[in-house]
Amino acid sequence: MQTADFDYNLPEELIAQTPIKNRANSRLLALNRKTQNFSDHIFFDIIDYLTPGDALVLNETKVLPARIFGTKLGTGGAVELLLLKDLGHDTWECLARPGKRLHQGTKITFGTPINTTKNVVKSTTKTDTHPNNVVKNTTLQATVVKTLEEGIIHVKFTYEGIFLEILDRLGTMPLPPYIHKQLEDQSRYQTVYARNLGSAAAPTAGLHFTPKLLRDIEQKGIKIIKITLHVGLGTFRPVSVEDVTKHQMHTENYYMSKQAADTLNDIRAQGGKIFAVGTTTVRTLETVMQKYGKFQACTGDTDIFIYPGYQFQGTDAIITNFHLPKSTLLMLVSAFADRGLILKAYQHAIDEKYRFFSFGDAMLII
Repeated sequence: MQTADFDYNLPEELIAQTPIKNRANSRLLALNRKTQNFSDHIFFDIIDYLTPGDALVLNETKVLPARIFGTKLGTGGAVELLLLKDLGHDTWECLARPGKRLHQGTKITFGTPINTTKNVVKSTTKTDTHPNNVVKNTTLQATVVKTLEEGIIHVKFTYEGIFLEILDRLGTMPLPPYIHKQLEDQSRYQTVYARNLGSAAAPTAGLHFTPKLLRDIEQKGIKIIKITLHVGLGTFRPVSVEDVTKHQMHTENYYMSKQAADTLNDIRAQGGKIFAVGTTTVRTLETVMQKYGKFQACTGDTDIFIYPGYQFQGTDAIITNFHLPKSTLLMLVSAFADRGLILKAYQHAIDEKYRFFSFGDAMLII
């Protein structure tokens, strides 16, 4: 199975640059695996596909302002870090740019002393507006303690105060590189039910839900269940090998409570269907089922990679966005439905001018 098998041509103008005003007014392409038919809807129509006794499973992770800019002590060279995973004891796994110039022992400082613009860092990409162009007072520093492959490093932070508060002052939302416009309202890159801080990217399928839509779904008799998977490099890392099976996923941390596990097991026993909101939710459900053969309270790291040939155990339907060509996310949905059918549906979405990727429209696969 080749990575090129999951390629398609997307006109650049269909890449959504901003979220629409009302989340639930996104378009929805519904795909039926059994009949191989698809139909066009508005996202709030999703409730019509849910039946009392079904479960809607949400990933309640919350995006950190995980993109921070600094300078190397001694040389003043610009550094950009994307925080990927909290390793404990103030140590984080990060994606660094430029990664090749950072070595073990390198010290980085973030922000600028008050009443000075000395050492203000400029962004490493043309489309970014650097947050540190505003004078800030901070004592945040980092030391590189380990270097890994492809720009991934481990750094240990030292600071005064509360780390998340400092990060909130200095960091920016880590919008994907294909989004070139500044996000005026940072909350639009969060789901309305986001609660557990820890993600480097939003679980974007959930961006379409509003509090009202969730209330209406619950009032219809559908169980709303929340799990957590902190989105890291594993979700959006590009596939760089020709043979899909040779791709190595990066680990991401997940959590399922006893209440969530018990409810899911009850729903499955009573014949209800499990609707997973987003590929991160799918990966959590499937990880737990693979490990235990049932849903169970647990926490841990997963590097599960789902591609055609995979047998799903914990997912009956997927609500998802439209994914990048040759991505692991496109491979996952191509495992849930036939690859050819998925690409056919994508071509329909292109022909009908659907909006693609993070701020784009949605797809339901049943």
